[in-house]
Amino acid sequence: MTAGPLLALLFPGQGSQSVGMGAQLADAFPAAREVFQEVDDALGQKLSMIMREGPEDQLTLTENAQPALMAVSLAVIRALKVEFGVDVSQAAFVAGHSLGEYSALAAAGALSVADTARLLKLRGQSMQKAVPVGKGAMASLIGPKSDLALAEEAAKAGSALGVCVVANDNNNGNVVISGEKAAVDRAIEKAKELGARAIPLNVSAPFHCPLMQPAAEAMADALADARIVTPVVPVVANVTASPESDPEVIRRLLVEQVTGRVRWRESMEWMAAEGGVLRFAEVGSGKVLTGMAKRIAPDAESVALNGPEELEAFARSL
Repeated sequence: MTAGPLLALLFPGQGSQSVGMGAQLADAFPAAREVFQEVDDALGQKLSMIMREGPEDQLTLTENAQPALMAVSLAVIRALKVEFGVDVSQAAFVAGHSLGEYSALAAAGALSVADTARLLKLRGQSMQKAVPVGKGAMASLIGPKSDLALAEEAAKAGSALGVCVVANDNNNGNVVISGEKAAVDRAIEKAKELGARAIPLNVSAPFHCPLMQPAAEAMADALADARIVTPVVPVVANVTASPESDPEVIRRLLVEQVTGRVRWRESMEWMAAEGGVLRFAEVGSGKVLTGMAKRIAPDAESVALNGPEELEAFARSL
């Protein structure tokens, strides 16, 4: 592959999980099976069995979905390297959506697979415990008018009744708000008044808002003891929407990320405009980020690397 900031690897977040994910990779590549075994060993549970066979309600539990999605992403990365000689260092940047930031860091060598699995298990458990079920809510504001400015106005209206903030700025036409249920319900009403479609999300907790502070404190304790080294390529962080390589900055931003906004649109815009990225590859399960990339950076090529054939085609294209 020629030198130059052309390729960025993207790592999906919660919502991209599905029963059977990673099964084709495990069947095709011993390197992928190794990753799934490493994650099982680190967690002391047969997560790979839940990923392959379900039941779905077990896979969608936050504490399982987060390490499971990371496992599939890292299985792709390991298979690309071992089977096809494609290394993460051939990318200019890595970035991950919410929990995907941990996958990105592990892919870039900043965290070990085992440590990442344990951190994500704790992250999922802590986020689940932070807010009693039914007290929090999230909603997606979608449609042509649903940009950050509209979402901010809706969240401001909701905040009169409690905590309500913009949680995920995914792309113009897809912005997510999060907070206390009454406040989010009011924000939904306001968003509709402003011309957006607003859909309550079926989530177990109000992620990326100040109500997650107890989870942020738990992650601060865990991350203080985690070994983080300089990634082989910069990680475009959710919190800053800019490339970071300093291990201590990364440690701090991972804590801030629990309660902070996922600035995905800005991250993608930065990589396309300032970073010179011409190609985005979504690594792991699903194609959510590929769809967003096509909307945010239509001039760049966007591909999803889910199964063996896609990995082979991608490797041949480099």
